[in-house]
Formats: sequence, structure tokens, C-alpha cells
Amino acid sequence: MEKVTTELPSRRAAPLRNAAFRRFVTASLISATGSAMAPLALAYSVIDQGGGARALGVVLATNTVPIVVFLLVGGVLADRVSRSRLLFLGNLLAATAQGALAVTLATGHATTASIAACGFVSGTAVAFTVPAAHGAVAQIVPAEQLQQANALLRLPDNAVKVLGPAVGGVVVAVGGLAWDAVTFAVAAVLLLGLRLDAPAAVSSVLGDLREGWSGFWSRTWLWTYTAAGTVLVAAWLAGFQLLGPVVAAERYAGARDWGLVQGAFAAGLLAGTVVCLRWRPYRLLAVAVVACLPLAGPLLALGYGLPLPWVLLATLLAGVALDVSVVAWTSAFQQHVPKGELGRMSAFNGVGERLAIPLGYLLTALAAGTWDNRAVLVACAVLIVAAAVLNLLVRDVYRINALRN
Repeated sequence: MEKVTTELPSRRAAPLRNAAFRRFVTASLISATGSAMAPLALAYSVIDQGGGARALGVVLATNTVPIVVFLLVGGVLADRVSRSRLLFLGNLLAATAQGALAVTLATGHATTASIAACGFVSGTAVAFTVPAAHGAVAQIVPAEQLQQANALLRLPDNAVKVLGPAVGGVVVAVGGLAWDAVTFAVAAVLLLGLRLDAPAAVSSVLGDLREGWSGFWSRTWLWTYTAAGTVLVAAWLAGFQLLGPVVAAERYAGARDWGLVQGAFAAGLLAGTVVCLRWRPYRLLAVAVVACLPLAGPLLALGYGLPLPWVLLATLLAGVALDVSVVAWTSAFQQHVPKGELGRMSAFNGVGERLAIPLGYLLTALAAGTWDNRAVLVACAVLIVAAAVLNLLVRDVYRINALRN
């Protein structure tokens, strides 16, 4: 009887009963409908202008570089100014960039340079909104409800990932980029209405940055997780995103089978969100690390040339585990970092994961010259397992647990 009475108030106080959180989720859902189609729209905007792989590579690079360059600045600002205002300005900037790109394409004035410039502005907007978003959720939702809140935020995003690419192929032809701009603008207005108080600034911008680095380094569980995550993300992207389609073309039925694999992964992410809505683990950080291990599964299945049903099963399980890991990690991070430091800590963590993207692709390109693609996949799987196991050896991992009422 005592357990029942302690859980009922928690249910009545669920995150969706919070008007500010409902506004935040709505903004996330609206923005996700555009963002899911944006990569496809961006790729075809380059192709339609006569650009090839080199032009597309330039555009993608100009979208990624400002995220790495400005992420620390965004983290400092997220701890100094109103996070709702920062989210508003970031989404408005993204809406402007996508709107400008849609106009230049519609009028026939788009070039690779202009598309790259719009991509640069969009990447800059991401650098300022990501740290602010982590801190905003922690300001809106009580600590004991953060896991459920993070799962609810992942739900629309993962649902859109299942449908986005298929819908995007149709919408791109009738203004996918314009729709993306509209969704960013609507999200900006919704987020401005949150009116979150600004965290107290302690010193100068450089002083805040130095203090942030000191706080990051003093939290062993944070920097070791970031280091392990950098290796893990690099191995996953290199193996699954880069070599996966190549091996699918060599061993399986090419694009058709790879589409099934991508669908299984998206379905797994969505199922993982549902798991997180029902399951509230106590050892949050340990769960986040252990849940990374199944990511090795699809790489091993592809590397050893297992039949497609086994590849699909491994990919589905990897999607479930990845979403559990993301929700557990985000909740642990928000619960165990002071609200006034969340922006900077998020930025330092994010820089490591963003640097993993070019690192993974570069190492794969070097290894491909001497190793068979399937051998590289197995090596990537071994790196994932090694990074997770080494992270589990850090004692601090087991003291970052869920906060209870």
C-alpha cells in the first residue's frame, strides 16, 4: 500500500501536465517534421544545381564545422542568458537560413556557394540551441521527472525518423526546405513563450569558459563518458553509416536491403523510447554505458555476412539500446550537473561527439586501403565494445544514479 501512495502523486505530476513542458514538446515535434526531411532536401538541392559528390561534401562540411567551432560559445551563452531567448534566436536563425535557401532555389539563383553559406548559418544555429535545450529541460521539469520527460521528447523525433525519409522524397519536390523554415519559425515563437530566467553569470565569458572546463575535468564520470563516447560514435558512424551501405551493395541486395536495415534501426529507436517511458532504472549512467554494447551487433552481423534477417534483428536491438542509452545519459547529466553549468558541460561533451564524425570517416578511409571492408566493420565493433567496457571500469559511473522522491 505504501508503494502505491508514493507513486500516485508522481503520475499526477507527470511532465505533460506541465504547461511549459507541453510547449517545449510541441516545439520539438514541429521542428522535427522539418528537420527529418532537411538532409534529403539539402542533398537534392546540390544535385539539382549540377553538383556532384565534391560539391555535396563541401556543403555538408560547411554545415558541420560551425557546430564544432561555436558549440563552446553556445554553451557559455546558455549559462549566461535566458535559455528560452537563446532557443528562440537559434530557431529563428535556422528558419532564416532555410527560407533563404528555399527562395534562391525557387528563383533559380542557387549555387554551391550560396547553399554552403546557408548550411553554415544553419550549423551555427545548432551550436547555440543544443546546449540551451539541455539546460531548458532541467529548468522546466523537476529532477525526478527528467527521465520520463527526455523519453517524451525523443518520442516525436523518433516517430518522424520512421516516416521522414519516405515523406521527404515527395515534399522536397514541393518545397521541403520552405517547410523546414516554417517549422523552425513556429518552434521559435513557441520557445520564446517559455520565458525562462537567465542563469546567473559568474564572471567574464572567458572566466566562465575556464570555470566550465575546470568543472568538466573535475567530474571524472563526465569526461570519461565523453572520451569513450567519442571513440564509440566514431566507430559506429564509420561502420554503420559509411561502410554499411557499401557492404549492403556487395553482399546483399543493395539499396533495397539497406533501406530495410535503416527502417529496422528507426523502429528500434521508437521502441526504445517506449521502453524508457515504462522503465526507470536506478543506475542511470551504468545503464547508459551498458546499452551502448548492442551497437556492435549490426557491425558484426554485416562484417561476418550473416543472413539479412539476423542483420535486421541486430539493428532493431541496437536501435532500442541506443535510445535507452541516450535517455539514461541525458537524465543522469541533467540530474547531476548544476543548472547553471548545464550549457557549458553539454558543450564540452558535444564537442567530443562532433569531432568523432570526421575522425571516424578519416580512420575508415585510411583502413580501407589495407583492410577488407568487412574486416573494418568487425574492427569498429571491437572498438565499440572496448570503449564501453573500459568506461564501465570507472568507479564514478556507479554513483551517478537516478534521483528519487
